[in-house]
Amino acid sequence: MAARPLVARQPNERLQALIQEAGCSNAGLARRVNVCGVEHGLDLRYDKTSVARWLRGQQPRGRAPAIIAEALGRKLGRTVTIDEIGMANGKNLASGVGLQFSPTVLGAIEQVCELWRSDVGRRDFLSGSSVAASALVEPSRDWLISAPDPQVSRSAGPRVGPSDVAAVRAMTQALTDLDHQYGSGHVRPVLVHYLNSVVSGLLAGSYREAVGRELFATVARLTELAGYMAVDTGQPGLAQRYYIQSLRLAQARGVRCHGVYVLAASMSHLAAQLGNPREIGQLGGAAQERSRGRVTPRAESMFHAAEARGHALLGDVRAAHEAAGRAVGAMESADPAAGDDPVWIAHFDEAYLADELAHCHRDLGQADAAARYARQSLDGHPETRARRRAIGHVLLATAQVQQREIEQACNTATRAVELLETLRSNRGAEYLDDFQARLEPHREEAVVREFGARLDLQAAA
Repeated sequence: MAARPLVARQPNERLQALIQEAGCSNAGLARRVNVCGVEHGLDLRYDKTSVARWLRGQQPRGRAPAIIAEALGRKLGRTVTIDEIGMANGKNLASGVGLQFSPTVLGAIEQVCELWRSDVGRRDFLSGSSVAASALVEPSRDWLISAPDPQVSRSAGPRVGPSDVAAVRAMTQALTDLDHQYGSGHVRPVLVHYLNSVVSGLLAGSYREAVGRELFATVARLTELAGYMAVDTGQPGLAQRYYIQSLRLAQARGVRCHGVYVLAASMSHLAAQLGNPREIGQLGGAAQERSRGRVTPRAESMFHAAEARGHALLGDVRAAHEAAGRAVGAMESADPAAGDDPVWIAHFDEAYLADELAHCHRDLGQADAAARYARQSLDGHPETRARRRAIGHVLLATAQVQQREIEQACNTATRAVELLETLRSNRGAEYLDDFQARLEPHREEAVVREFGARLDLQAAA
C-alpha cells in the first residue's frame, strides 16, 4: 500500500501581518485569546508556542479561529474576520459573503463587516452575482424560527455611547434624503465607505446592552438603505446580501418590527423587480405572521400593499384587490398625531401607498385605476422625492398607453425624462425602458418617433 503523500503546510502570512499591525508578541496574542475564550465559556490555555504553530499554517479546531479573530480585532479596534487571519478553511468563501444568516451576534458582525469590506474593495463576485430566490426566502425562515439574541453587549474595544448611535441615525437620514433627490449613483459610494470605515468600528467597540440594541437597530436600517441603493445602481445580487444582513442585524435589536419591514418592503420589492411573485407571497406571509398585532396601522398598510403586488404579478385579481383593500383600510386608520410609528416606516404615507396601488393596477391591466393612483402619488410626493416622482410619471404614462392615449403618454414620460436627467438611478432608467417597450406597437406614430429621438439625443449626450 503506497504511503499517503505529505502535504506541506503554508505559512499563515495573513495572521503574521495582522499580528505585526496589532503590535502583539506571540505570547501577548495567546494571553488575549485565552481571556477572550473565557468570556465565551472556553478554557483555551494557548501560549506563544501555539501562536508559532498557527503562523506555520496549523489551524486550531472548533470555535478557536473566531476567538483569535475577535482578540486581534479588540487590539486593532475594528472587526477582524476569520478570513483575514487565514483560518476560514472554506467556511467563509468570498462568493458566500453576506448570504448567510449567522446564528450568533459575533458571526453577524463578522459577516456584515466582511460584506462592507468586500464592497469597498469592489470585489467582482459581489456586483456580478445574480439573485437566487431561495437566498431571499431561506434567511426569512431562519429569522422566523430564531430566538432573540440573549445578549449583544461587548466589553472590549473603544467605548460606544448613545451619541455615537445618534450620529449614525442622523447620517442615515441625511443619506436617505440625498438618495431620494439625486439617486443612488451619487450617494452609494459615500454610504459604503461610511459603513466600512466608521460603523464597523462601532460594532467592534464596547457597549452596554441598551446602547448595543439601539446600535444594531440603527445599523440594520442603514444596511437596508445600502441594499436599496444597490438595487438603484443595478446590482440586485449585491442588494440581496445587504438585505439578508440587515435582517440579521434587526434580529439583534430584540424587536421584530424592523425585520418585518426588511421582508415586506425590501426583499419582496426585490423579488417583484426580478419577476418572482411567488417569493413575494412567501416573504409577505412571513412578515405578516411575525407582525400580527405588533405593528402600527401604517406598517400594516405597507405589508398588505406588498402582498397585493405579489398577487397582481400572478394575475390574481381577487386576491390583489382584497390585499389592496386591507392596505387602504389600515392607512385610513393610522393616526399621524399618535407618533407611535417607528422611524423606518415614517416615509410610507398616502403617496407611497398610491404608488404601490398604481403598480398593482398596471400589472393587472386596469389602466383607469392605475392612472388614478399614479396621479394621487404624484400629488403627494414632494419635489425632494425626485426619483419617486420620476417613477410616478412613468407609471402614469404607462397607464395612458394602456388607455391608448399615446400623445398624452409621451408628454407625461417626457416629464419623467427631465427628472431622470437630474438623477443617477438605474431603477428609473429600467422603468423608462419598460415604457419604451410598451410604445413599440405604436412606433410609427409621429409623437412616438419624436419621443424616441429625444431619448437617443440624451443617450448620445
